[in-house]
Order: sequence, then structure tokens, then C-alpha cells
Amino acid sequence: MLNPIAGEVFAIDKPLRMTSFAVVKKIRARLRARLNRRSLHVGHAGTLDPLATGVLLVCTGRKTKQIEQLQSGIKQYTANIRLGATTPSFDLETEIDATYPWQHITREQIEHVLQTRFTGAIEQVPPAFSACKVDGKPAYKLARKGKDVEIRPKTLVIDRIEVVECGLPAEPTLVIDVTCSKGTYIRALARDIGEALGSGAHLTALRRTRVGDITVDRCEQIDNLLERLDTEELVPAEEAEKQLLEAEREANRQRAAEQKLRANNQNT
Repeated sequence: MLNPIAGEVFAIDKPLRMTSFAVVKKIRARLRARLNRRSLHVGHAGTLDPLATGVLLVCTGRKTKQIEQLQSGIKQYTANIRLGATTPSFDLETEIDATYPWQHITREQIEHVLQTRFTGAIEQVPPAFSACKVDGKPAYKLARKGKDVEIRPKTLVIDRIEVVECGLPAEPTLVIDVTCSKGTYIRALARDIGEALGSGAHLTALRRTRVGDITVDRCEQIDNLLERLDTEELVPAEEAEKQLLEAEREANRQRAAEQKLRANNQNT
């Protein structure tokens, strides 16, 4: 039995072109209808771009308090990169704005650059087309208006980065597997890899395969989850509130007992 008010964490395999907020909105609407409630806290732990797929954790009710903790977990991605061309957004959201030579690049050179320049603690400037705040506004809103956006570099950690596939020398294509810390922009990583190779690069596909201990093979499709929310038994709202109230009372009783025990120990 699901208890959305006490809190659930749903692991979704986010589909291509759907925003993370749209996933949250669908789940929230379905649960509000089932519970006959006008409000219910629902949020996601770590945004995925519309052009990315993979692990998206959605929390409900009291479990939304765990969002920050879930977001801090190690993340793993499979990224498809095209060398020799750049876009303003560093992915396929925008058109190619410049092309560069790529015929000089070899797989050996790529592997060397990844291990020496992009492993461990690194500095990264987030994309202008991102939710990073600039003067209190999301950078992407300014970038889409054609305004110059200056974002300060951030320190992040890449635990592992490996070449999965390489189309060179026939095609300037590359697939890498990345395990990294919170706050890593794989689009920006593609940009920086291109520059480090004396060329340009942009992301052509991205799949998040892990967040913390949750891997993509444990996730469900959004349509399957919505169907399950329509049919699976839910703890009624009134019963859920009673359970939460009793749990809070029990926690208060335990804290009071612990405080009394510490006071007695100090007095003896």
C-alpha cells in the first residue's frame, strides 16, 4: 500500500523531451485526484534536461525533506558527444554555431586527456543555458534573450570517466561513461573536452544511469507509474495524517525521555 502523504520515492526513467517538472506535475495531479486533496508536496531530486533520459527521483509528502540528501548522491551518465562542432547550449537544443578540425584527434589522445584533465577535482563553468542564477535570474532565461551571461566556475569531482565507443578516424563521434558529483554539467564537460582536444564538441545524447544506489534498471516508465497510481491501494489522507501525528508524538516522547535521562546522569 502506498502512502504518498507520509512519503514515497519513485524512481522514474525520464523519457526524452519531457521536462523534469512535467514528470512531477503528472504524478502530483494523479495523486491529488486519488487522495481528493487540493495540495500535496511533490518534487524531484536533480533536474534532467529535456533532451536527457534516465534516472529521475520523485519524492512525495514528507519524503520531499530527503530531496537535498538524494541530490547529493554520486551520479553516473552515458554521454554521446560529437567532435568538431559547437552549439550555444552545448547540446542539440540549439543549432551548430561553429565548426572545427577534428581529423587530428585519436582515441589514444582522448583517453589521455580524460585521465589527465578530467579526473578528480576540476573547475567547471556551467552552461549559460542552465538554471544557475545570475543576478537572481536563471541563466537560461537571459541566454535565450541573446544576453551575455557570465557564470563563475564551480569545483566538482569526477570519480571516473572512460571511453565506451569512439567513431574515429571515420566519424567524429564519442561515447563516454562518467561517474561524478552533484552539480556536474555533462554538456559543459563535452564543451571542455572539445577544447582540450584542440577542437570543439557538443552533446548529442545523455542518459543518467545512476543516482546514489538507484540504477536505471530499477526505474519505471512514467506511464506505468501513472497507471499503477490509478490502481494501487493508497493510505487514505485522514489515516496518513493520523499516522504522522502519532509518529511525531512518539518522537517527542523519546526526546523527552532522553533529555530526562541526560539530566539525571548529570545530577548523579
